[in-house]
Amino acid sequence: MAELTPQDMAAKLMASGFERNGPSAITLSDPIVDTPISVTLDQLRPYDHDPRVARNPAYEDIKASIRERGLDAPPAITRRPGEAHYIIRNGGNTRLAILHELWSETKEERFFRITCLFRPWPQRGEIVALTGHLAENELRGGLTFIERALGIERARDLYEQENGGQPLSQSELARRLTTDGYPVQQSHISRMQDAVRYLLPAIPTVLYGGLGRHQVERLAVLRKACERTWDRRALGRTLAIDFAALFQDVLTQYDAPLDGFSIQRVQDELVGQMAALLEVDYDTLSLEIDDSETRQRILASNPAPSRPGDSAAASRHPSIPESPAQVLSPIAPAPTSASTPATPAAAVPPPQSGEDMEATAAPPTADRDEDDGGRLQAHIVSPAATTARLQSIQRIVADQMGDALPDFEANVLHAIPVQVGGLFPISDVWFIEPGLDAPDRLRVHIAQFAREIAEEGAVAKYVEASGRGIGFVCSAPGAAHNLLPFGGAVLCLLHALSDSPEALTGTDRAALVSELASLLRGGGPSGQRLSDAGFVKLFRLLRLARRLLDLETGMSTSNSGEGS
Repeated sequence: MAELTPQDMAAKLMASGFERNGPSAITLSDPIVDTPISVTLDQLRPYDHDPRVARNPAYEDIKASIRERGLDAPPAITRRPGEAHYIIRNGGNTRLAILHELWSETKEERFFRITCLFRPWPQRGEIVALTGHLAENELRGGLTFIERALGIERARDLYEQENGGQPLSQSELARRLTTDGYPVQQSHISRMQDAVRYLLPAIPTVLYGGLGRHQVERLAVLRKACERTWDRRALGRTLAIDFAALFQDVLTQYDAPLDGFSIQRVQDELVGQMAALLEVDYDTLSLEIDDSETRQRILASNPAPSRPGDSAAASRHPSIPESPAQVLSPIAPAPTSASTPATPAAAVPPPQSGEDMEATAAPPTADRDEDDGGRLQAHIVSPAATTARLQSIQRIVADQMGDALPDFEANVLHAIPVQVGGLFPISDVWFIEPGLDAPDRLRVHIAQFAREIAEEGAVAKYVEASGRGIGFVCSAPGAAHNLLPFGGAVLCLLHALSDSPEALTGTDRAALVSELASLLRGGGPSGQRLSDAGFVKLFRLLRLARRLLDLETGMSTSNSGEGS
């Protein structure tokens, strides 16, 4: 066979058999990992479910910054599968609108073509995008109450679609929002739902103008109080209008700019029309509604958060419910020695003079800070799974809602008033004072708590202190058949906790399995359970026993409670 010349080879390569038969790719597929890409304003669209409806209050400031400095923080973008245009992924619709304005005004290329981080569309793309926009809007400019409410209602729809159409409770919705990075309390969701259902159809201008949470709450309380009074007085009567329509008609009259909105005027008009329709004196009806509104506000309000050093607030904290025979005493410092008796609850120190107050002044700040720091660490069993970003969002949402953000470091140092009668009062179930943190001291306290628990079942005489084990042992009752089922269960539980290898004659440890639930939570055939005081003592006994075993086995756990 003759060798091919370059001309022959070129002819074969140009033949029809080497032509492309398949379709040509018009556009490249999207990256499958986060990738910086350059896009133009023609290719980019705002996120269509953005919760922000009103103009960002910082719009002009942001525009001036972008005009002078350019776009320092380009928004992240993404693209839904099958769509031609990119969209803003999580926060950036305001910046996109400003770029369109600046491009229209200046025709500068830097406003038309921008480099953004492309992030692939995730599996739960719609929910991820919506919660991302909610969080970013909170961080960068804040949302009005109604914008936040509508965003959360949209999130509810998406979650219910994920859930196969099954409706979600408010608590479940709050849990899912928190999991996806936008924490909202269930009580706030309830207020938002009322605002969307009852207020938005009547006063959209007022709500979008920035009506705050407290004003929305006042309107919600007013509506419920008036509706309750209307239902009571209209019972069995035929009226020309129902309350829902009346409320909407009255509220619609006041849909004007926020500056001129007055809840008191709404209330006066609503009560006046109710009085005319119900044929009741205005003042009488107003008093009824005010009384009902006050009760409703008390029920709907959250308790005021306690502040460090506010002993009066701590003393008002509700005590653990107790049986009538046992009354909780006020908080007193737990003793640091077995030989130190408890201070009587009724002993109130006399008023101090100026010299006495100076003599009993608080220790230096450095010492207090060191003590507080040690006690704080003693309450941390495991670190909380959180991030600085999540904490920032929680802080901003709490500020917008008018609520106090829970502060672990401040609140943990307030001992919960669980102190109960007995030789060793309990002011804090978990914390172990340095003077108590020794095996012999721990055994003394454990034995005392065991005897006090046994007294509830009338079996205290069968519990004896011991210098070994966890500090006590249980002896066999002489007439086991005379023990009541509750007393036998209490004694059997204590014997099991004492970890004694010897069987306790006259008690059935197997029966403890069936008795344990009713013993701790109630609801059994006998209807008996440990009192709340006994329950607290049981928790304290277990806490001290765990610490004792750590010390005995030489574990390297400190009083911080790690691993105990």
